[in-house]
Amino acid sequence: MKPVIERFLRYVKVDTASDSNSTTYPSTEKQKDLGRLLVEEMQAMGLEDVQMDSWGYVTGTLPGNTARDVPVLGLLAHMDTSEAVSGKDVKPRLVENYDGGDVLLNAEQNVVLSPADFPELAHKKGQTLIVTDGTTLLGGDNKAGIAAILSAVQHLQEHPEIEHGKIRIGFTPDEEVGAGVAHFDVPAFGAKFAYTVDGGGEGEFEYENFNACTGKVKVNGRSVHPGMSKNTMVNAATILMQFHGLLPAAEKPEFTEGYEGFYHLVSMSGDCELAQATYIVRDHSAEKFAKKKAFMRQAAELIDAQYGQGTLELDLIDSYMNMRSMVEPHPYIIETALKAYEMAGVEPRIIPVRGGTDGARLSYMGLPCPNIFTGDYNAHGRFEYVVAEELVKAVYVLVNVAQLTAELPA
Repeated sequence: MKPVIERFLRYVKVDTASDSNSTTYPSTEKQKDLGRLLVEEMQAMGLEDVQMDSWGYVTGTLPGNTARDVPVLGLLAHMDTSEAVSGKDVKPRLVENYDGGDVLLNAEQNVVLSPADFPELAHKKGQTLIVTDGTTLLGGDNKAGIAAILSAVQHLQEHPEIEHGKIRIGFTPDEEVGAGVAHFDVPAFGAKFAYTVDGGGEGEFEYENFNACTGKVKVNGRSVHPGMSKNTMVNAATILMQFHGLLPAAEKPEFTEGYEGFYHLVSMSGDCELAQATYIVRDHSAEKFAKKKAFMRQAAELIDAQYGQGTLELDLIDSYMNMRSMVEPHPYIIETALKAYEMAGVEPRIIPVRGGTDGARLSYMGLPCPNIFTGDYNAHGRFEYVVAEELVKAVYVLVNVAQLTAELPA
């Protein structure tokens, strides 16, 4: 079994789900369980400066083996998994020489991974799939990236004929709850540029992502006995429904793709007296993103105009911005990755991230940081799977990135 597959199978068995409702950092202490495992492994590999700090960041260094003065390269992945589906007691299984048909994940619950639901499976015939038992997510997002990074480092150690500069390695907590680099010390990390290894299928390369914000909506109502409520009751729950109805019906995640942005109702709760909702708003275009936020404010003002000032409170909190403007001024970062793909026999597919990565925030913190694929599909759910051959190719892409970086001027 390839070292990257063995690593990945070990890592996914550690529950590292983050918690969006937590007030601590990291949001769950169990993320440090994987952090401690990684520290031990990196120390055993002979890496330098290995540590996990109080925030849960794991870092280490592979010293360069070239006499030339070259840039310090950073490679990053995140340790946490989504809280959307359980990451406890993950039982990964290898489906070798996949036949292109349905994969029964769980007979008892009749959970089936099918190309009828996930058409990209039709292109994976003959390859090895790493799947779940149908009761948990897999954790390829982003433990596949961790496995790829350390396997690439191992390959460089075993092949000293491959020249490379200093490589800084970083594994972060809480990416899934939008706080992955909230306490990350970019100057101490010391890389000139970096790549997150947090992408999807083979060939994906991403250096632009959504502009993002969270919208918190609170509706203040007035409860009155329904039998005596004419002209006096103010039903917060129905007003919240009215507000939601003002948003463009076609601009929802389930109706959008590519560069199309959206308003997504994440959760809502309430009664006559008080109703609350949480939205996320996304768009790759800064102009369209600003218009979406302005539209929500106008909808809130319309509600207040009808029911009275202060009926609906809207708080829009920016999360991250599109990294494109931070990466494109450094074309060598893009060119290095694309050449590394080609050297590994991988056809690059430059696509926008329909989400965010640690790299987006890092790019605005002074560390330009595009995203490299891992071979992970259907993240955040029971139907998640990793194509083993694609994960192996990701390792060789990273090896090539290290080699090519050693040809760049510092």
